[in-house]
Amino acid sequence: MTEDKFKINIWQVSAIILFITVTILLYFVFIDGANKMSGKAISADEAGKQLVNYLNTKTNGGVELVSSSDKGYIYEVKVKYQGQEIPVYTTKDGKYFVQGATPITEEPVMQKDVSNSNTNTNAPQGVSKSDKPIVEAFVFSYCPYGLQFEKALFPAYDLLKDKVDFRIVAIGAMHGDFEKTESLRQISIEKLYGKDKLFSYLKEFDKNSEIGSCRGDESCLDKYLPNIYKKLSIDKAKIENYMKSDAEKIYNEQNARANNLGVSGSPTFVINSAQVQVNRSPDSIKEAVCEAFNTKPNECSQSLSTQSESPGFG
Repeated sequence: MTEDKFKINIWQVSAIILFITVTILLYFVFIDGANKMSGKAISADEAGKQLVNYLNTKTNGGVELVSSSDKGYIYEVKVKYQGQEIPVYTTKDGKYFVQGATPITEEPVMQKDVSNSNTNTNAPQGVSKSDKPIVEAFVFSYCPYGLQFEKALFPAYDLLKDKVDFRIVAIGAMHGDFEKTESLRQISIEKLYGKDKLFSYLKEFDKNSEIGSCRGDESCLDKYLPNIYKKLSIDKAKIENYMKSDAEKIYNEQNARANNLGVSGSPTFVINSAQVQVNRSPDSIKEAVCEAFNTKPNECSQSLSTQSESPGFG
């Protein structure tokens, strides 16, 4: 398989089975449409098998059915792909892959904040300019494509951190309660040790495939997180105490910030309160940020990697 074909398959996967934005809002918005579109209901297992078959036609195979469950107006189907379990959704008649909704006989149309685009928006539309741009990365802490975006953000942060207000913003826990726990941990590190320490932690966390395999299991994480704490001179007890106290309030405030901006997908890139779509490469992020300055600093003339980072841990 050539490199170009490999890239295409990766983005097909992201456009089909990763990061289906299913929130409480979706349930309310989708009820009427689902009732109108859906015919006779089939079993959750049968719907799950149909959806997995459909996904495999779009990914050249590799998607496995884990479980199917009834969520009231739709079925949640957990699938396994490349070692990760991912929730996707279908109507009860098995005819629609729920993303607003899409007939499974057609290509799904995904939201721009949850699929990669090959269009580099160097001059983002609707972004106001400022002396010190506020740059926010809205992510689920275990989201493979959130991690991909963070990895692409690191070089831009290192280059522009003195000129830009970079922020990692939690938007909830899509993959499990462990995702909230990790967001609380990251919030605590930033508040107790500062933003540089948070980004140093993220560099260790995001690139550790063993941590990804833990899926939030505390006994498993205890094999890896203490080593990161020691390397970065982070006091574990202080972090855990803060996680149990002030971090929850900040976490809720970050979730509210996402809701106010209409952010529901991971990653979502926001500059000066405007959502921006860029390639997930360091240079694409840098270019978008630099366009938001009233006067570009000298750092903007430096070139960063144009290679997109890999999704997930590692």
